[in-house]
Amino acid sequence: MIVKTNKFYLDYCYILFLGGLTSFSLPPYNYWFINFFTFSLLLGILFKNKDKLNKVFFFYGYVFGFGYFVSNLYWIPLSLSYDENFSYLIPLAIILIPSLLSLFYGIGFVVFKFYLNSKSLFINILVFSVVLGFIEFIRGNILSGFPWNLFAYSYSENIKFIQITSLIGIYGFNTILITIFSAFSILLFYKKKNELIGFFLILIITLSTYIYGTYKLSVIKNLKKEILPVKVKILSTRVPIERFYTDIDAEEVLLRLINLSDAKENEETIFIWPESIIPNNNLRSLRENFNYLFKKSFSEKHTIILGINDEEIENDKLKFFNTLSILDYEANTLYKYNKNKLVPFGEFLPLENILSAMGLKSLTNNYQSYSSSNIRDPFSLNKYEKFKILPLICYEIIYSGELSKNSDEYNFIVNVSEDGWFGDSIGPYQHFAHSVFRSVEYGKYTLRSANNGISAIVDPTGTVVDKININKEGVISLNEMVKADKTMFSTYGNKLYFLTILLYIFLIFSFKKFKNE
Repeated sequence: MIVKTNKFYLDYCYILFLGGLTSFSLPPYNYWFINFFTFSLLLGILFKNKDKLNKVFFFYGYVFGFGYFVSNLYWIPLSLSYDENFSYLIPLAIILIPSLLSLFYGIGFVVFKFYLNSKSLFINILVFSVVLGFIEFIRGNILSGFPWNLFAYSYSENIKFIQITSLIGIYGFNTILITIFSAFSILLFYKKKNELIGFFLILIITLSTYIYGTYKLSVIKNLKKEILPVKVKILSTRVPIERFYTDIDAEEVLLRLINLSDAKENEETIFIWPESIIPNNNLRSLRENFNYLFKKSFSEKHTIILGINDEEIENDKLKFFNTLSILDYEANTLYKYNKNKLVPFGEFLPLENILSAMGLKSLTNNYQSYSSSNIRDPFSLNKYEKFKILPLICYEIIYSGELSKNSDEYNFIVNVSEDGWFGDSIGPYQHFAHSVFRSVEYGKYTLRSANNGISAIVDPTGTVVDKININKEGVISLNEMVKADKTMFSTYGNKLYFLTILLYIFLIFSFKKFKNE
C-alpha cells in the first residue's frame, strides 16, 4: 500500500516537472525541442494509466498545467509590487493565477480519457491534439479570454514554420504543433507497423508546413518595396513605472520624448510614442499645458501617435478611457481610439462597487475603473493614403482573430504598450512574441512602441526588420514597405481553426477504419 501511494505521488511530481520544463520552450528561451520529450513522456504516462479514474486524469492535467503556468506566468504578480496596497497579494497571485488556468487542462485531460483508444497510440495523439488544442481555444476566448503562452509561441523564432498561421491562425497551428511534439512517443513506446504509418504521416505534415513557409517567404521576398510618403519613427523609452504613483515631472518626460524624436522641420514624419507615457495628463490637459512645447518642437509635417488617458461625460457620468491618440504639431487631436480589451484589476476592477469598498482599486487608474469601447476602426491620415493603421493598445495584440473585420482597410498594426509592470522578467519577451504572430496571421506590418519593453518593426512574414530590446532606449525608423497579399486568415478568422478540427476528426475515423481492415 505504501509503495502504491509513493508511486501515486511520484507520478504527480513527474508530471509537474514536465509542465515546468515545457515552459522553457517559450520566449525568451525558445527551446522548442524540449516539447518533443515533455509531450511524448506525458502521453506515455496517460496511455500507461488509461484505466485510472477520471479524477486521476483531471489531476494529471491540473498538475501539468500548474507546473506549466506557475513557471511561465510568475511575472504577472510583479505588477502588484509597485503599489504598497497590493504587495500583500503577490504570494496569493503567484499561486492563484496558475491554479485557475490549470483547471482548463484538468478538464481537457478528462475529456481525452473519455475518447482514449486502447489499441492505437497514433489515434490517441490525434485525439489528444484536438482536445488540448480546443481547450486552449476556449481558454483564449471564454469570458474576457486569456490566450497567453499557447504552445505555438515556442516557435516564434521559427519563421518558416509559422507562415501556416496566415491560413489557419495560431489555434490551428497550436493543434498541429501538439501533434508534432507528441509524435516522438510512437518511437518511444509503440513501434508497431500501423503506428509507424501514423508517425510518417506526421512527418509529412511537418515537412508540408515547412515547404509552405519556405515558398511564402520567397514570394514576399521578391515583392517590390514601396517608398512610404512619410517616414515613421518608433520610440522605445525607459520612463519609470513609478510615474503612476509619484509626482514625476510631466514636462521633463515630454522633453525627453521630444529630444528622442529628433524632429526635422522639413521631413514628413509620424512619431509613435508608447502607452500612457506622459504622467498626470490626459488629452485635454496635454494640449492646455504643453501646446507651446509641441509648437516649438514640431512642424506641420509632423504627426504624433501616443497612448494617453482621456475623459468623457456620458449620461452625466464621467468616464475614463485608455486611448491611442493621433495629434498634430499643436497637440490637437486628429483621431482617438478607446481601448476595447481592458486588463482585469490592471485597468478595471471587477465588481467594483464591492471590491472598492474593501480598499481595492485598479492598478493604473487612481480614480475609478477605465471604461471600454466596442469600436475599433482602422484609421487613415488624409495626407498619407498609404499609411492606414489599425490601433491596438498593450495586450490587445494577444487576441488572435479579433483584430478587425476587414484587413483591406489598413496596412499597419500600431501597438503601443507599457511593459514596465513586469520588470526584467520574461513577460515582455512573451508579449512581443504575440506581435510576430499577428503580423503573419493578418499579413501586415506591426509597429510596436513600448516603454520598458521591446519596440520593433515586424513585417508581414513575422520577420523582425528592426527592434530595440528591453531596458534600451532609442528610435527605429521605417520608410519603405512591401504589400503582401491578403491572408486567408484575415478573411475568415478562426472559422478556419474549426476546419482544422474537422480534418483531425476525418483522420481519426479514417485511421480507425484502416486498422479494422
